[in-house]
Amino acid sequence: MRNFSMMKNATEPEMYPAYALVFGSVMTLGLPLNAISLWILFRCHSLKSPSAVFMVNLAISDLLLVISLPLRVYFYATGTWPLNNMACIWITMLFRNNIRSSSIFITFICVDRLLAVVYPLRSRHLRTTSNAWKAVTLVWLFVVVVNIPESVDYSRFLKDRNESLCFEFGRGSHPQSPIRFLQPALVLTMLAINVVCTALVSSTLRRHLSDSAMVKNKVNVMLIFIMNLMMFTVFFLPVSLAILFVNWRPHFTSLLCLASVNCCFDPLLYYFSFDGFWKRKEDVDTSFARD
Repeated sequence: MRNFSMMKNATEPEMYPAYALVFGSVMTLGLPLNAISLWILFRCHSLKSPSAVFMVNLAISDLLLVISLPLRVYFYATGTWPLNNMACIWITMLFRNNIRSSSIFITFICVDRLLAVVYPLRSRHLRTTSNAWKAVTLVWLFVVVVNIPESVDYSRFLKDRNESLCFEFGRGSHPQSPIRFLQPALVLTMLAINVVCTALVSSTLRRHLSDSAMVKNKVNVMLIFIMNLMMFTVFFLPVSLAILFVNWRPHFTSLLCLASVNCCFDPLLYYFSFDGFWKRKEDVDTSFARD
């Protein structure tokens, strides 16, 4: 095990209890929220629509993040790492995989809502459960494949330093592999797609605002897009940019704490995405298609 004195060049030890508190709170809230959401999605909405497929995988991504947090809480609460470097690397990969997979799944949900609202008839051949499963399979393969060169880079970095900084190694001399550009590029690309989708849907809904019977539904639709943009700008973007900018590195762990909170907000996305979230529904997209 390594103690605080071995990590004096990483983060000031007095901040560790705060990090442990944040990660512990996210774990305490995120586990039941996402477990219940996943149960409701399976029980009430099954996997009969693309939206349900994307949201189930988003909930799974959040649960994978949550199960990685106990070791982070232990590390920041005690200042020691009881396992080897490889265990630390893979726990770190789980965290990054959540940001990457969540950003893609949220974008898929955004694009699916765009097609349902703006092109409800022409997009039916695209918005199928089969296509949704193909897409999420490619996403999981992508994030796992990316982990391979990242793990090699971090393994060399930790070995060269001959000490276990564990989750704090991202703050100092970051491995200079080009793969470090992937996450910022991915998050910025997904954010741009969400902005475009939000603008197109907003324009379409304004043209149909005279239909008072659909006002509530339209408000819910826009809430989905607003929440998606919030997820990116508040949770995903800051920690992704910190990978690139050296002057952001002192705040890296604080930004990781902020990023972890995203898993507690995703259940709100499920609630507003489905009309009657708590009720069994045969076709969750019917109300959106009517727009």
